[in-house]
Parts: sequence; C-alpha cells; structure tokens
Amino acid sequence: MSKARYDSQQLNDLVIQMMETELGGEQVYRTAIACAINPDLKKEWEEYLEETLTHQKVVRGLCDTLGLSPDTQTPTRQVVKHIGESLVKAMQMAQKGADPAAAQLVAAECVVHAETKDHANWELLGKVAEAATGDLGKALKAAHEAVEKQEDHHLYHTKGWSRELAIEAVGMPAVLPPPEEVKKVETAIGASRAEQQREAML
Repeated sequence: MSKARYDSQQLNDLVIQMMETELGGEQVYRTAIACAINPDLKKEWEEYLEETLTHQKVVRGLCDTLGLSPDTQTPTRQVVKHIGESLVKAMQMAQKGADPAAAQLVAAECVVHAETKDHANWELLGKVAEAATGDLGKALKAAHEAVEKQEDHHLYHTKGWSRELAIEAVGMPAVLPPPEEVKKVETAIGASRAEQQREAML
C-alpha cells in the first residue's frame, strides 16, 4: 500500500489555525477560571491553562520547522479567532448574571467548544504526521506525541464536568468531580465507559 499523501499548503494552514486555537484557548481558560466556583474544577482548568501555554510553544516550534511566521493571518485563522473571542464574550455575559453556578456551567460548555476544535486540530496533525517523512515527519510526530494525551484529557474531562454541572443545575444528583476525572480517562472509549458507570458513583 502506497504512503498517503497530504497537501503541504493545507498543512501550513492547519498549523496557523492551531496557533490561533492555542492563543484563543489561553483566553478561554483565563475567563473560565474566573467563572469557576468548584475548587476541583478551578484547579483542573489552571492546570489546563499551563498546558495550553506549553502547547503554544510546541506550535511555534512547528511554525519554525515549516518556515511560517506564527503571526501569519489567513481567512481560516480569522474564523478561529472570531469563535474564540465569542466564547470569551459568552462567559463574560454569563458572569454579569446573578447566578455564579450558571456562569460556571456556561464556562464548562465554552471550554468544551474550544477543546473540541483543539482536539480535532491535533488529531488531524497526527494523521499528517503518519504520512510525512524525513525531518518534517519527525517534527510533526514529536509535537503530536508531546500534546495528544493532554488534549484528550482536556476534552473528555471537561465534557464530564459540563454534563455533571448541567445535571446538578436541573436539580438531579451529580457526580462531582465527574467519573472521567476520577477514572483519569484519556480516550473516547474510556470516557464512554466512565459515563456509563456514573450511576454507581452517585
């Protein structure tokens, strides 16, 4: 079977989108932390913020490898920036309301939105890394391996927080911290299994 090919221009565009996603992610986490009232959730997001700052450095390194300026503006980057700013504004709107628990839930939902894009970026980079060869292939694989598990953690754990906070908001018993957190989930299958076990954890 022949080696899969990829479009190098699209790879450049992906990496520029990734740069903006990580920069926007920093602002999303800073705002979400200000909305967090559950101490476990706040601590979790503080850790994710630190990891996001590290991910920015990893993507800057990829920009160097590809000969790109990390400040390059593209139409797709503008869309990513707009969405990130919209998530921050949504949290700020929620903070102006009278209910801190509602603002915390909005923050969890916004982090899930941001991390869904972030996770998809790194997944796609992993696919390109499998096809790429030589020094570029090594650089892409190294970047992907350095970040992938953390991205899984960010998405699946925050999805769990978002679900349990929503369940709590409608007055039903919630598992906090969520099963994904307790079981240290790092895969989609693991997240599904953890959610199925939540009833036993109530």
